[in-house]
Amino acid sequence: MQYIQSNHIEEKVTAFKKLCRARSLRVTNQRLEIFRALSASKEHPSVEAVFQIVRKNMPKISLDTIYRTLSSMEEAGVVFRVGLSNRARFDADLTPHYHFVCMECGEVFDVFPQQGQDAFPLPHQVKEFGEVKNVNLQFHGVCHRCRKAGNNVKN
Repeated sequence: MQYIQSNHIEEKVTAFKKLCRARSLRVTNQRLEIFRALSASKEHPSVEAVFQIVRKNMPKISLDTIYRTLSSMEEAGVVFRVGLSNRARFDADLTPHYHFVCMECGEVFDVFPQQGQDAFPLPHQVKEFGEVKNVNLQFHGVCHRCRKAGNNVKN
């Protein structure tokens, strides 16, 4: 698993606390540990992977608590659910970016806009419906590793 340096994680935790307070979401020890687990990984961990990481520091935490906490954090807009519905993963990086999701292995990859490019050029009709708060755009396809392995049976 690829990890992010700890000094960057603490910067993200500080921003996370402010965002939680701004969105009336209590800052609890469980939320902080779950956020740290998400922030430390570049691999968009699943609920089960977050559970394995968090229980190292909180051995009594339940899988159900992880599910409920991630759900409340997603509802508050402090994390994103990405991936396929049967293999959901989570992302704590709220900077504007897209995701490429492999339909074979379920891996999720970040796709950042090019320097100076508008991350989300929205169709002008979107403004007719209301104010956009965030965008979660996902591209679904087959990653290079799965294509090389011949796993692409769906074409």
